[in-house]
Amino acid sequence: MPRVISQAEEEASAARLSQQVVSFALHTVLALGSWLLLMLAGYALNPVSAPQFLILALSMFVPLVVGNMVTRFRQDEMATVVWLVGLIWVLIISLWVLDMPTGPNECFRCAATEKLSRTLFSWPSPSGLIDDDGPFLGTWPAAALLGYSIGAKLALRRRPKAM
Repeated sequence: MPRVISQAEEEASAARLSQQVVSFALHTVLALGSWLLLMLAGYALNPVSAPQFLILALSMFVPLVVGNMVTRFRQDEMATVVWLVGLIWVLIISLWVLDMPTGPNECFRCAATEKLSRTLFSWPSPSGLIDDDGPFLGTWPAAALLGYSIGAKLALRRRPKAM
């Protein structure tokens, strides 16, 4: 016989869902905010010829630390799933880049893989697409969201499973 859900259980479920949505959005903003502060600090310091892989590592490490600290103080499982926003963001940017036409000084005759690697990672050289801002627009924010999720997962206390 199917279980009948009461009115009170439905309202509690709806309240929990709205709390999860707000929590998810807050953690996403915190992850991207910590990354933006890193970018502003880099802009203020203006390091000469900083390697992009170092910036990628810092874009992941700084939000990792922030996510770890936030989750140590406030245990929240929603902090561990913000990497999904980063994945969706990279997919959107990738589709946009793959749909762009190529030409001289814009990844002329590039295959799809080369187009993405040169745009998102500037490897082996920038593609010229989206004004060579592929790492800033696509890769580094996604790395920040992934780093935040990893940091939060490392700080999340495990609860004993109920039997």
